[in-house]
Amino acid sequence: MRGGRAAPTLLAVAHGTRDRAGIATYRALLDLVRARRPGLRAELSFLDLALPTPAQVLAASRGPVVLVPLLLNTGYHVTVDLPAVRAAVPRPDIRQAAPLGPDPLLADALADRLAEAGPIADGRGPAGPDAVVLAAAGSTDPAAGADTEVMAGLLGRRLGCPVAAGYLCADAPSPAEAVRALRASGHRRVAVARHLMAPGHFARRAQEAGGCFVSAPLGAHPGVARLVLKRFDEASAEPVRRTAEAATRTA
Repeated sequence: MRGGRAAPTLLAVAHGTRDRAGIATYRALLDLVRARRPGLRAELSFLDLALPTPAQVLAASRGPVVLVPLLLNTGYHVTVDLPAVRAAVPRPDIRQAAPLGPDPLLADALADRLAEAGPIADGRGPAGPDAVVLAAAGSTDPAAGADTEVMAGLLGRRLGCPVAAGYLCADAPSPAEAVRALRASGHRRVAVARHLMAPGHFARRAQEAGGCFVSAPLGAHPGVARLVLKRFDEASAEPVRRTAEAATRTA
């Protein structure tokens, strides 16, 4: 209890996958979230292909809930599917957080995954990639593509080398096309960073992009767990900020 109010539940909402390794990855991420915030009730749900759904968890929940999308940019799920979930369960104590990306914490996590997969140029070890393709799922929503381009810029600044976005569906260029374009412009060692949350269909397709190496999905990375809690805290504090602003205006 905080100030006489029940602490909200964090309801993480993933896209969903039939891949068992993908499901296990999401569960491991939630374990990291709980470990960072002892006492927090954190539940996992899926928009498609796996259970439970957000609506099923909400139907069994009591007290305030913050929906935290385990999604890496704005898109249909954030702008349509999650608002529909909230509309179907018309409770004033259900709030929706922003998607995870773009954010510098993701750039750090992506850099770590690249370092795990192959050498990163740091002056001490073998030469790392001289360019990177950020392999994202893709979306017909222009806002999603804009978010991915911002994330590519953040990762490029983090790594100190060019980073080009590639899309696994619904947009262009594909990761393979982005790899070829970077090589045609003179880059010899082009790695692929999977800007994906967990193993599954898109992760397998990214493996075929032709990079000198391909990083693992973000998954259960400590920085991603920190970001999940950051989005939860931002959404949890929003009603408090609005109340404070209203009080200031009427004072």
